[in-house]
Amino acid sequence: MMPMIESILSQMPRFTWSAALDILLTAFIIYQFIIIVRGRRSAAILAGLLILVLVYLGSVYAKLELLRTILATLAPYTAFGMIVMFQSEIRRLLARIGQRRIIGFGTRLHRRETVEEILLALQQLSQQKIGGLIVVEREVGLRTFVESGVPLDANVSRDLLLAIFYPGSAMHDGAVIIQGDRVAAAACFLPLTMNPELLRFLGTRHRAGIGITEETDCISLIVSEETGRISIAARNEIEYDVTIDRVERRLTQRFAEPAVGGVAGLASVKETGV
Repeated sequence: MMPMIESILSQMPRFTWSAALDILLTAFIIYQFIIIVRGRRSAAILAGLLILVLVYLGSVYAKLELLRTILATLAPYTAFGMIVMFQSEIRRLLARIGQRRIIGFGTRLHRRETVEEILLALQQLSQQKIGGLIVVEREVGLRTFVESGVPLDANVSRDLLLAIFYPGSAMHDGAVIIQGDRVAAAACFLPLTMNPELLRFLGTRHRAGIGITEETDCISLIVSEETGRISIAARNEIEYDVTIDRVERRLTQRFAEPAVGGVAGLASVKETGV
């Protein structure tokens, strides 16, 4: 018995540092893909493919030649079918991997004044129950979505944001995209999330706010025109009915050197109820 075990172990490849790295990188990519497809219709497609694989193995074991031949004939086309069916998931996977700062090409908020103007606009939109969707770019660039809207390239200001989302204005529908400290564009079209768990009770504005975070690392700030409540979407998830303080923390948590006096200025604004 021992000689047999030793013979089997001697035939197994040796575990090296390169093998460990190979396993870790493969596991990382698989994990990222699972995170992306979790809770989506793609998960059901993957489950169906797994069932077909099990059926094929069962047909080989049971010697069901007709079924095995059919499945074996379809197998070469599976790779092309998966590329078509999972094209959005593959795109999100590549974007997720590319979100590391070392290869990021996007911009982030750099001035405290920009955050203050966004918070002031959100507060007034919420009080007046005016719907709005503001997307703040981070490491992954949003140029594709900027080009779908009306280019502005203007300083971020409360008055500008309120004018854009004012009911009846030409750019009321769609999203405002902020790059760095500039309003890049308004009335932008964003991809809608297809998460079946969210389709039942979310409106188009909230679905768009989540959909853009599924493809990039941006932050979406959403104001409901029905309730006036503010929501934050980031990394495929959404927080409902958040406070202005919570929005401030999310926008400033990556600031390297916050400006002195910015928080005190915001406190005075909140007390006056502007």
